[in-house]
Amino acid sequence: MGPRRDNLPDQPPALTMARVHHATGRHVVALDRDWTCALTPPGAAATPADADRLPGWIPAPVPGTAAQALRDAGLWSLDAPTPLHDRDVWYRVPLPGEGTRTLRLRGLATIAELWLDGEPILSSDNMFHAHALPVRLTGASTLHIAFRALEPVLKRQRGRGRWRPTMIASPGMRAVRATLLGHMPGWCPPVHAVGPWRGVELVEETGPLTVHAADLRTGLVEDGTAVLDLSLSVAWTGGGPPPPGRVSVAGIEAPLAWTDPHTLAGRLRAPGLAPWWPHTHGEPALHAIAATVGDTAIDLGRTGFRRIERDPGDGFALRVNGVPIFARGACWSSPDIVALPGTRDAYVSWLALARDAGMNMIRVGGTMLYEDDAFFELCDELGILIWQDFAFANFDYPTDELFTASVRREAAQLLDRTQSSPSLAVLCGGSEAEQQAAMLGLPAEAWSQPLFDTVLREESARTRPDVPYVTNSPTGGALPFAADAGVAHYYGVGAYRRPLEDARRAGVRFASECLAFANLPDAETLRGVPPVHHPRWKERVPRDLGAPWDFEDIRDHYLARLFGVDPTALRAEDPDRYRRLSRAVTAEAMEASFAEWRRVGSTCAGGLVWLFQDLWPGAGWGVVGADGVPKAAWHALKRAFRPVQVLLTDEGVNGLAVHLINETPRPVAATLSFACLARGERAVAQAERAVELLPRSAQAIPAAALLGRFFDTTRAYRFGPPEHDATVATLTDAATGDRLADAFHFPDGSTPERADLGLSAEPVPDGDGWALVLRSRRLARSVHLDDDGFRMADEWFHLPPGAERRVRLLPRHGGATRPDGELHALNAYGPVRVR
Repeated sequence: MGPRRDNLPDQPPALTMARVHHATGRHVVALDRDWTCALTPPGAAATPADADRLPGWIPAPVPGTAAQALRDAGLWSLDAPTPLHDRDVWYRVPLPGEGTRTLRLRGLATIAELWLDGEPILSSDNMFHAHALPVRLTGASTLHIAFRALEPVLKRQRGRGRWRPTMIASPGMRAVRATLLGHMPGWCPPVHAVGPWRGVELVEETGPLTVHAADLRTGLVEDGTAVLDLSLSVAWTGGGPPPPGRVSVAGIEAPLAWTDPHTLAGRLRAPGLAPWWPHTHGEPALHAIAATVGDTAIDLGRTGFRRIERDPGDGFALRVNGVPIFARGACWSSPDIVALPGTRDAYVSWLALARDAGMNMIRVGGTMLYEDDAFFELCDELGILIWQDFAFANFDYPTDELFTASVRREAAQLLDRTQSSPSLAVLCGGSEAEQQAAMLGLPAEAWSQPLFDTVLREESARTRPDVPYVTNSPTGGALPFAADAGVAHYYGVGAYRRPLEDARRAGVRFASECLAFANLPDAETLRGVPPVHHPRWKERVPRDLGAPWDFEDIRDHYLARLFGVDPTALRAEDPDRYRRLSRAVTAEAMEASFAEWRRVGSTCAGGLVWLFQDLWPGAGWGVVGADGVPKAAWHALKRAFRPVQVLLTDEGVNGLAVHLINETPRPVAATLSFACLARGERAVAQAERAVELLPRSAQAIPAAALLGRFFDTTRAYRFGPPEHDATVATLTDAATGDRLADAFHFPDGSTPERADLGLSAEPVPDGDGWALVLRSRRLARSVHLDDDGFRMADEWFHLPPGAERRVRLLPRHGGATRPDGELHALNAYGPVRVR
């Protein structure tokens, strides 16, 4: 027997999660207190009466998970996560009020049975379904939810796919609609999602007009006119004929006409309204939408007007409002794998870090879960595009009618509640299903599935025709994972140990995943984590199941290749040096790869690093640690993603090329400085030029054109001993002299040879806090701070000789009062005391 399908009456998908923020006469009560939960062996309690006799009921946060409740009670730990799929979990809560209400449940993980006052009202088996149930309260009502053990369900699964993924522990997950988080032991902690993980509400309607749903579609036509089409599904119970309606945006109004007794519809056109842009290319302008029907005011939230198109051809590239966009960012995991929170507070610090790093796209992959409305609203505000996979990955999925109907409802609800989100830029069927089939040697006709080619494509087109749809990530080309066509998961630089030059050689068109490394967090994040020489260290290093290597081995490969050290010997003899070089090497590999992809002449239109944040402390794939502290790789991406940018690329016998990029809508008057340095200090060749960077433009200048003479900038000719060991290009604002961007090149490799740099760091007051003023006589490599109380807002950068740089200090905790630490550079003999 497979998992049960929802088998009790429910409202259609469009009526459960409509984008109606508020309407006159609607009263919403969040059921977010007085919950308790208890665990029992499977089937030990069949009814609420049985459950009420259970011992060990504990307070439970809702929305939340059973693991979160147990963790709060001191009964569960991420260091040794107790399995939860082998038992039933009961929840209960008293319901306030008396009379008719609508009970809204936004997500139940996963096999759930509901009772109201002892009577069954719902059975659900899809974690991603929302439900809206009419209920009658007595004034002393109680809601019980039984989350049945998933493990027996997985074991009962019948039927097999054409292949079995190696990455996912249980093959039964192909037919169960739940997140794969917790089921991928190579890189994800075994935390099982159980419980009412999204909000539960009671809704009372007291007005004459009940708004069931809003179909809201926006667009931007070629002449820049914003267009909004609105359809409201309503019930009018007031006396007399239904009143007229209107919709308004930014002071512009349009009528809503009754098209039938339950529907109002209308179109609003707004010439000259500010369009929505990703933050790297303009302002993410949002506009409030309001409707009125008689005396009923309806708040429809905010939306942005933009046009997103996929460029034609065999690659993948996006245009926003007609402008080509280089999409860059990372793949999302979760702010907290235990609680799976969906609030604004849970998201805001993480997404602010993405924006601050210059990321203009976040991918929510098929191995993760659908984030809540606050996630999309924040991305709308911050100007971050969303690549949204549907929650499918790696499997050959069932095609039966019940499974397909469940998936259609899942997709429809996601698309309905995100319908007015301008940040939603790409919809994708799922992750690595085509790749899995191809890599296992199946013929090309076996790579596709009706789920991706038909079901999800149709649902996407029905509700979000303004968003490009991609069947799978990766897809396209002679093989679905080929880098030079369609969408790729590019790990040439990374897992496949290719040289950095492969980032260009592979002809990457768009990397929806790339550049995974075991990125070391800073020393403070690693407190409490076993040291690198301890056997338990490897438990949190990500790996592909079945592979005889892990991603720390990959990092060590590049440590040896780029920095010329023996990682094994260095780890044993000087573990501190090993850790610092390990942080720097993944940062340099990422920055170099994106320089290749953003250069003039590149075929690449985007790259999303795997992964944005770690799921637990350690050397995970994340560029941000599980504690929210950016790693060296995040700082490197912040430099690589600057909208106004200078890049240096090695063109061999053609010398260095200097690339200047301006993605903003404004011209930039700047000064370009170029210098080749001997021993990191003395300029042996240099030039300076005033440059005008036109809006949304890119240009390449040969270094020889800047210098006006031959100089072996790339050490390609090798006429005699080396004349220089580093090159720096700096772009400064012509009016203020402020540094806009800089780039560095090391012709004989990246090995940071130690020297007396003349590095200094002066703490100075900065408003209510502190800053460091940094100076160096010689080029200082990968400058970073060790301080228990503070971290630098920018770190792991190279500091040119003679330059002065002021960097804000960010407190690590509330007790930080004065800087007291050490400033390090990889090529310095020793640290500089900061006090």
